[in-house]
Amino acid sequence: MILQFVISMFATLSFAVLFAAPRSELIFCGLTGAFGWLAYLIGIEAGIGTVLANLAATFALTVISRTIAAMRKNPVTVYLISGIFPLVPGAGIYYTSYYFIMNEMDQCSHYGMETVKVAGAIVLGIIFGFALPQSWFNALHRNVRR
Repeated sequence: MILQFVISMFATLSFAVLFAAPRSELIFCGLTGAFGWLAYLIGIEAGIGTVLANLAATFALTVISRTIAAMRKNPVTVYLISGIFPLVPGAGIYYTSYYFIMNEMDQCSHYGMETVKVAGAIVLGIIFGFALPQSWFNALHRNVRR
């Protein structure tokens, strides 16, 4: 689990560099992705399934991103966009396309539906994370400054 944490941190960090995140924020971008992936792994280990694990991880990632954004006085998208990278269902999209081209429609629909569910869970996790009042994060920032 520690190795996956480190690898996801470097992958997220690389993604942040690709998307020109401010140099001073790169380590925080990497940490958000790593903690989001850690939340996903915990969900998988708990046996809640891929979709719910993605929902919980995206919610945690959004809360972490909002917290760091309030403390660092930056837009939350700097951390959230790069941090979501490890959770995006790229393999599901690949396998859906592969089985579609190979004309194996049973497998194509299986992977396609799973990918759509994961993508929906990611959207809902972000919505739930942004449903929390901004005042909570501003208060956290004020408490940290003291």
